[in-house]
Amino acid sequence: MLKHLFTLAFSALLLITTPARADVLTMPSLEWPPYSGKKLPDQGASVAVVRAAVQAMGHELNVEFYPWSRTVYLVKNDAKYAGYFPEYHYETDDLIFSDPIGTGPLGFVENVNRPIEWSTLNDLAPHTIGVVRGYVNTPELDARIANGSLKSSDVTSDTQNLQKVGRERIPLAVVDTNVLDYLKENDPALSAVKANLQMNKKLLVDKQLHIAFANNEAGKKWRDIVNQGLEKIDIEQIMKERLGE
Repeated sequence: MLKHLFTLAFSALLLITTPARADVLTMPSLEWPPYSGKKLPDQGASVAVVRAAVQAMGHELNVEFYPWSRTVYLVKNDAKYAGYFPEYHYETDDLIFSDPIGTGPLGFVENVNRPIEWSTLNDLAPHTIGVVRGYVNTPELDARIANGSLKSSDVTSDTQNLQKVGRERIPLAVVDTNVLDYLKENDPALSAVKANLQMNKKLLVDKQLHIAFANNEAGKKWRDIVNQGLEKIDIEQIMKERLGE
């Protein structure tokens, strides 16, 4: 009898002390240094933040890297993926967004020989603006490009836009300041033009970065888990360390 009671008590203790099973959150991302990248330290600043939040909740993060359009497609069409990141918040019924996982200063890159003064987006009507296909920029800028009140030229990568601005093929392109700084220092494809590139002195916005989760049961579950984990970590400090600030 005593042996039976001991066995029951020991089993109950195991149930209390054994941690909950760790789940693996698998998400696609893109090569967008310094925020995300397969070969970056900790796979980039944004990945470091998300991994710390997921681990703070006792789970694991697995990141797969794809082109941007593929990244977005997978979350909307493959149940294996609960969400993708980094993404800017925008209005959609297909996705739900995490709390911020950091911020990125968004503006225009210009040629040092042809700086552009502007106060409102109306002032940019004479100019063609480079954008990356599929990227969300700001609601006002995207709306004006969509309705034709601003001219745009779209490419598949930031590097292509920077090459075009550096060679004066277009006067401006939308880019994140940290992305520009990283690519100028690390992308050999820009070696011939990087001295010609600078950020326009007026930023569009210091934009919050998020995880975009699928608007379904799994997405909502992981959104809540990640949001709780984000409250347990120092997002700003992790970003500063990974961005070298």
